[in-house]
Amino acid sequence: MRKRFTPALLLLPGIAFLLVGFLVPSVAMLLAPPRTQTTDILVRFGQMLTDPYDLSIIGRTLLLGLIVTVVCVVLGFPIAYLLARSTSRWSGVFLALAIFPLLLSNVVRTFGWLVVLGSNGAVGQLLTGLGLVDTAPQLLYTPLAIVLGLTQLFLPLAIITCYSAVSQVDAGLDDAARGLGASRTRTFWDVVLPLSLPGIVVAATLVFAGSATAYTTPYLLGGSANRMLSTQLFNYSSITIDWAGASATALIMTVLVFAVSAASAAVGRKGATS
Repeated sequence: MRKRFTPALLLLPGIAFLLVGFLVPSVAMLLAPPRTQTTDILVRFGQMLTDPYDLSIIGRTLLLGLIVTVVCVVLGFPIAYLLARSTSRWSGVFLALAIFPLLLSNVVRTFGWLVVLGSNGAVGQLLTGLGLVDTAPQLLYTPLAIVLGLTQLFLPLAIITCYSAVSQVDAGLDDAARGLGASRTRTFWDVVLPLSLPGIVVAATLVFAGSATAYTTPYLLGGSANRMLSTQLFNYSSITIDWAGASATALIMTVLVFAVSAASAAVGRKGATS
């Protein structure tokens, strides 16, 4: 009996901390912010789903989040596969270099793109120096700048998540498939990729959740013309002090993240059973 209840007792402190420190403030923010009724939030929620301006912000957040997710997974999984299957003594060093950006502040990494994409930045000077354009193009404060910044931000997370998934796939299965006549490409697509799919789903979910809720990068690289839900939430909660709008925005962000997470989980289950 004691052995049966020991795991539950060990989980209690963490569950209590999660409830008090995360769920309670989140529910209060979503449903009961200061001086605001729940009905006001629901009314504002409905207004945002019918207002063209708010719908454009929701659509931009969803679209850019999905683009960043696809780019990070497409770039991150091959890197993770090569690192996981590498027998070089330098593979650990390369893995550390791949995830090193996680140790830096988001502000520092985003500020680098301001220097690169600005009108007098490295890209603009390169294009004008080569004579490709007469004047440097406006790359800053565009959706492209947001995608580049968020991709750099979350690519290391995709790599380390996919690396963990590939590492759990027995390398002997690769050798067995090759011994049966499969090429490296077919082994990758028919053996490694399906068995790594749960890790890929986790990576995609984490990247989308981070991209859809990131604030610093969209604020610095997107400007006021390319607002996302995170920057709109900051505007409501800190500038206009519109708690109903802030809560409705946070509710939409939560629904988006959970919807994409559910879709990713369904894809993972379908891939695992096929």
